[in-house]
Amino acid sequence: MKNFNKVSVTGTERVELHDKLNLTGAEISVNVLPAGAGVPFIHTHKQNEEIYIVLEGKGYMTLDDEKIEITANDYIRVSPATKRQISASYDTAIKYLCIQVKENSLENYTATDGVVLE
Repeated sequence: MKNFNKVSVTGTERVELHDKLNLTGAEISVNVLPAGAGVPFIHTHKQNEEIYIVLEGKGYMTLDDEKIEITANDYIRVSPATKRQISASYDTAIKYLCIQVKENSLENYTATDGVVLE
């Protein structure tokens, strides 16, 4: 059994990598919204915080009662209880990653979890 999984995904508006990569600690989705389109619902989470990474384009997010502009190279962390919705701008598509992880579950990170072998 291999200790890694690799997939290539193209040509879709939303890809959830949980099943494709057999993820055990996070959900990651790759998302593309065409110009003028938006996620058609407002939502919250029970346990998971979300990290949005804007790869291309521009748009906006509504977070609780605040509307913020977002553009390529923006990173946004959203707590579970925050009401959220994301949309592309009226004239430009947006491509982004959304990473979900259980809030307060990070015990180690690169500097404390990594083990140098050579």
